[in-house]
Amino acid sequence: MPTDNDPILVTCGLPYANGPAHIGHLRTYVPADIFVRALRRMGHDVLFICGSDAHGTPIVVNAESKGMSPRELVEFYHKHFEDVFRSINVRFDYFGCTDDPSNHHRTQEIVRALMDRGHVYPREIELAYCPRCERFLPDRYVEGICPYCGVPARGDECDQGCGRHLEPGEIKEAVCKICGSRAEYRKQTHYFFRLSAFRDFLLDYLQRLGGTASARNYALEWVRQELKDWCITRNMSWGVKFPGSEDLVVYVWVDAPIGYISFTEEWCRSHDVPWERYWRGKSRIIHFIGGDIIYHHCIFWPAMLEGAGYTLPSDVVASGMLKIDDKKFSKSRGYVVWVKDDYIDQGLEPDYLRYYLASYTSHTKEVNFSWKILQEKVNTELVGAFGNFLNRAITFAVKNFDGKVPEGELDPEVMKRIERSVDEVSSSLMEYEFKRASDAVLSLADYANTYFQSHEPWKLIRSDRRAAGSVLRNCLQMAKAMIILMEPFMPSKMAVAWSQLGMDSLDNIQFRDAAQPIPEGQALGTPKILFSRMEDSTVKKLEEIFRERIRRAEGAEEKVEEKPMISFDQFKALDLRAGTVLEAERIKGSDKLLRLIVDIGERRQIVAGIAKMYSPDELVGRQVVVVANLEPVKIFGVESRGMLLAADINGNAVLLRPDREVPPGSGIR
Repeated sequence: MPTDNDPILVTCGLPYANGPAHIGHLRTYVPADIFVRALRRMGHDVLFICGSDAHGTPIVVNAESKGMSPRELVEFYHKHFEDVFRSINVRFDYFGCTDDPSNHHRTQEIVRALMDRGHVYPREIELAYCPRCERFLPDRYVEGICPYCGVPARGDECDQGCGRHLEPGEIKEAVCKICGSRAEYRKQTHYFFRLSAFRDFLLDYLQRLGGTASARNYALEWVRQELKDWCITRNMSWGVKFPGSEDLVVYVWVDAPIGYISFTEEWCRSHDVPWERYWRGKSRIIHFIGGDIIYHHCIFWPAMLEGAGYTLPSDVVASGMLKIDDKKFSKSRGYVVWVKDDYIDQGLEPDYLRYYLASYTSHTKEVNFSWKILQEKVNTELVGAFGNFLNRAITFAVKNFDGKVPEGELDPEVMKRIERSVDEVSSSLMEYEFKRASDAVLSLADYANTYFQSHEPWKLIRSDRRAAGSVLRNCLQMAKAMIILMEPFMPSKMAVAWSQLGMDSLDNIQFRDAAQPIPEGQALGTPKILFSRMEDSTVKKLEEIFRERIRRAEGAEEKVEEKPMISFDQFKALDLRAGTVLEAERIKGSDKLLRLIVDIGERRQIVAGIAKMYSPDELVGRQVVVVANLEPVKIFGVESRGMLLAADINGNAVLLRPDREVPPGSGIR
């Protein structure tokens, strides 16, 4: 087992590069960043790693719907998450992507090692196959009935019923999600990881696993029940190729956690450090994850590492879930707060959100986010307690002691209180109790406020200047301690506060320096209000944005949005014509788009997103209805001069056509 002197690697569950960041994401990343900053303030050698999860069917499906390649979609959201993390002061040493060459290489190396050791084997299984789309249907391309509880489920998980992970081929009454056709079952060879053979290893390993008890106990319960071998290959072109098989890629839950290793390799390569120091030696590996991916990180991942001969994680820290305004988090129902649009772009202070997420409740419990609670915590705890003391102490010293730390004795009781706060914060953070740590800092702020108020330096300054100086030196010593201990939670604000004490940089300051006497005569900075109140008008505006999102979501559920009325003249402005498809071909790089040449009285090139519903061969000779007077646009680099009309049936396009043959170019009225 690793010791206190061994290097520490901290990772976060990889954000899926398929949509924007919401506050639920930060439930993992902010505490992890706080933990890493605290480790460094305790003198530990720590590396902080994360990156984008780039593979899996949801990304392919989403990219196709947007007329993009999967790589283009991943690059867009990879940059989005990088920007969000930067804006919220989450600082990774390396932020990679699982589609980078280094991760392809490391994944294939580990899979080969597992195969060589007999932990991966081939098996012929029956998979859902869509005869209309002419393809096997992996994961999110298929839906049907859960074989365990009998409720509707998606291909990889019983998301509406028992919540069980579903292996390829397990789902019953399979239906293709692309065209809606009933799928049939066909045999194909896939590869399985022999997870069942690791039961005894996992039972022993999990008993020793550090982190949160919620993760450990959840995993132990699963292992004690039943472990099934995992199918680790999928029928896709997007992903890491399975060694020796160009038709298969590895399952996303194989290459995603391997990203922790490949990202470490990339950082080590640029810093001339052997990556084996972390993944083949004595190190402490700590995973911060959401509570919904415990199974993968506590069962599948350590078994895979053990089988391939890599260092095992020492701690798995699982966060509680998130509620929005006391309602279950739901993007479809509007109960979501987007980090960029709803917080950063509204001009709100990033450190306020960091403080909220860490101090609301225990890390393993459910966090309820609301704008009113945020306002209350900011105005009461940060403005009223913490910020109020800092401003009073620094302002009084600057005004009455020539802008310098006054001379005076440090009170032994004050120093003991500071040392106790350092111990409380340090021990709490090492036990992943972020609220307890932040409460300890606020408790010191309350003590400092009481000290300032009870010693009445505004009176002493008139009768005993030296006694007043001693009071202020003790207050500034407590201010120094508060800033150092709160820095992991609010790094930007504490850097500003540190400069008000006349200090240069917090970079190399450690927690133990909180009790290092502040020098007499040190020049202080300019005192300024550190925290601004959240006004009622601001909260009202933010709540209205949130309520409007819920109203839109509810309206979308109730009925199809009605379009505004138009005049007959507006309708006549549309140039609608019957046409005949002369040529049809797929657009290279897109699974959704077709390039058509249509005779509408003249030859027109039109790009249509119907490749999932129609093959090129069945379109040639078919009559269609075309909007002919749309402005030309480029789609996927191909110019389109017109649009086919189609009915929208559950997200699938069904082309409209005349009920009998008509001359191409015939007007529609």
